Amino acid sequence: MTVFELRSIGVVESSLTDPNSAPRQADEGAPAAWLVFEPGVRQAVQSVQPGDRIVLITWLDRARRDVLSVHPRGDASRGLQGVFSTRSAHRPNPIGLHEVEVTERSGDRVRVRSLEALNGTPIIDVKPVLSEVIAER
Repeated sequence: MTVFELRSIGVVESSLTDPNSAPRQADEGAPAAWLVFEPGVRQAVQSVQPGDRIVLITWLDRARRDVLSVHPRGDASRGLQGVFSTRSAHRPNPIGLHEVEVTERSGDRVRVRSLEALNGTPIIDVKPVLSEVIAER
């Protein structure tokens, strides 16, 4: 198996601290949060502006990596499914994908609306949500 090295470029600053009580998806009551970037990536953050929609890629550092199947949404009445057909955080490579809207930027800090990631979650990358206008550039 090939091994990759990833480096955190920042962390999530959120009121969410308990995985068991955190919303499973952003539209289930997730709070606003700050993305706090490392000073070394300041130049990469400079064009991110309020109103932008971004895909935040995180490393779900508190997830289990040995889980291959789950009951969707933790509901034991639903049959087991392989994690690759679910949004479970528990998976061999616990990468989180979060589409969020930027509401504020202050230096190396970016505030986003409705993020279900826990406080301290490492940020791996940020990408813009592509629209027809951006895709045509």
